[in-house]
Amino acid sequence: VQLQASGGGLVQTGGSLRLSCAASGLTFSNYAVGWFRRAPGKEREFVGDLNWSGRRTYYVDFVKGRFTISRDNAKNTLYLQMSSLKPDDTGVYYCFAGSKWGQGTLVTVSS
Repeated sequence: VQLQASGGGLVQTGGSLRLSCAASGLTFSNYAVGWFRRAPGKEREFVGDLNWSGRRTYYVDFVKGRFTISRDNAKNTLYLQMSSLKPDDTGVYYCFAGSKWGQGTLVTVSS
């Protein structure tokens, strides 16, 4: 099983980024998927998730209205669209599918 996250980078406050997470080695459409993040010096924190069909999403309060999780089961890919980014959003973002985790992708938001 492999989950490959990509799309991180440096962005200014107020900017947008879209992260992708390509999955292989599992029946992707069977699993809930989502994202965590870890800010520098902090514990990993949950960002949000999406059920297998994509019809139910959950977001933590600090990203509601700014982040959107979506999936393309035909492409075995998960996305995180981030907008109105803030310096506090800086961190390594990790995708998951079921109990499987990918390596992170770094997002840096400059003030």
